[in-house]
Amino acid sequence: MPRIKSAKKSLRKSRELRLRNQSNESRTKTAIRAARAAIDTKPGEAASSVRAACRIIDRAVSKGVLHRNAAARKKSRLMRRAQKAAA
Repeated sequence: MPRIKSAKKSLRKSRELRLRNQSNESRTKTAIRAARAAIDTKPGEAASSVRAACRIIDRAVSKGVLHRNAAARKKSRLMRRAQKAAA
Protein backbone atom coordinates (compact mmCIF):
# COMPACT_ATOMS: atom_id res chain seq x y z
CA MET A 1 0.00 0.00 0.00
CA PRO A 2 1.25 3.48 -0.78
CA ARG A 3 2.23 5.73 2.11
CA ILE A 4 2.63 9.02 0.28
CA LYS A 5 -0.48 11.13 -0.13
CA SER A 6 -0.11 11.61 -3.89
CA ALA A 7 0.48 7.88 -4.37
CA LYS A 8 -2.71 7.11 -2.43
CA LYS A 9 -4.66 9.48 -4.64
CA SER A 10 -3.07 7.98 -7.74
CA LEU A 11 -4.12 4.49 -6.63
CA ARG A 12 -7.65 5.70 -5.94
CA LYS A 13 -7.91 7.38 -9.35
CA SER A 14 -6.52 4.37 -11.21
CA ARG A 15 -9.10 2.10 -9.55
CA GLU A 16 -11.93 4.47 -10.52
CA LEU A 17 -10.70 4.70 -14.10
CA ARG A 18 -10.26 0.94 -14.33
CA LEU A 19 -13.83 0.32 -13.19
CA ARG A 20 -15.17 2.96 -15.56
CA ASN A 21 -13.21 1.48 -18.47
CA GLN A 22 -14.38 -2.02 -17.59
CA SER A 23 -18.02 -1.00 -17.64
CA ASN A 24 -17.66 0.84 -20.96
CA GLU A 25 -15.77 -2.06 -22.50
CA SER A 26 -18.38 -4.53 -21.27
CA ARG A 27 -21.22 -2.39 -22.62
CA THR A 28 -19.48 -2.23 -26.00
CA LYS A 29 -18.92 -5.97 -26.19
CA THR A 30 -22.51 -6.68 -25.17
CA ALA A 31 -23.86 -4.34 -27.84
CA ILE A 32 -21.70 -5.97 -30.53
CA ARG A 33 -22.80 -9.42 -29.40
CA ALA A 34 -26.46 -8.37 -29.47
CA ALA A 35 -26.07 -6.88 -32.96
CA ARG A 36 -24.43 -10.06 -34.26
CA ALA A 37 -27.22 -12.17 -32.77
CA ALA A 38 -29.84 -9.91 -34.35
CA ILE A 39 -28.09 -10.15 -37.72
CA ASP A 40 -28.00 -13.94 -37.51
CA THR A 41 -31.60 -14.42 -36.36
CA LYS A 42 -33.55 -11.56 -38.00
CA PRO A 43 -31.51 -9.98 -40.81
CA GLY A 44 -34.34 -7.66 -41.84
CA GLU A 45 -34.70 -6.09 -38.41
CA ALA A 46 -31.01 -5.98 -37.54
CA ALA A 47 -30.45 -2.40 -38.71
CA SER A 48 -31.60 -0.85 -35.43
CA SER A 49 -29.37 -3.03 -33.28
CA VAL A 50 -26.39 -2.40 -35.58
CA ARG A 51 -27.07 1.35 -35.35
CA ALA A 52 -27.24 1.13 -31.55
CA ALA A 53 -23.98 -0.83 -31.43
CA CYS A 54 -22.27 1.76 -33.63
CA ARG A 55 -23.47 4.51 -31.31
CA ILE A 56 -22.08 2.68 -28.27
CA ILE A 57 -18.78 2.03 -30.07
CA ASP A 58 -18.48 5.74 -30.89
CA ARG A 59 -19.17 6.59 -27.27
CA ALA A 60 -16.38 4.21 -26.18
CA VAL A 61 -14.00 6.02 -28.54
CA SER A 62 -14.91 9.41 -27.11
CA LYS A 63 -14.25 8.10 -23.60
CA GLY A 64 -10.87 6.69 -24.62
CA VAL A 65 -11.79 3.04 -24.09
CA LEU A 66 -11.32 2.08 -27.75
CA HIS A 67 -8.89 3.38 -30.34
CA ARG A 68 -10.66 5.03 -33.25
CA ASN A 69 -9.20 2.66 -35.83
CA ALA A 70 -10.30 -0.35 -33.78
CA ALA A 71 -13.77 1.16 -33.53
CA ALA A 72 -13.88 1.77 -37.28
CA ARG A 73 -12.86 -1.84 -37.86
CA LYS A 74 -15.56 -3.17 -35.53
CA LYS A 75 -18.25 -0.98 -37.12
CA SER A 76 -17.12 -1.96 -40.60
CA ARG A 77 -17.29 -5.65 -39.78
CA LEU A 78 -20.77 -5.26 -38.30
CA MET A 79 -22.02 -3.36 -41.35
CA ARG A 80 -20.49 -5.86 -43.75
CA ARG A 81 -22.03 -8.76 -41.84
CA ALA A 82 -25.44 -7.05 -41.88
CA GLN A 83 -25.23 -6.43 -45.63
CA LYS A 84 -24.32 -10.04 -46.34
CA ALA A 85 -27.20 -11.30 -44.21
CA ALA A 86 -29.70 -8.96 -45.88
CA ALA A 87 -28.64 -9.99 -49.37
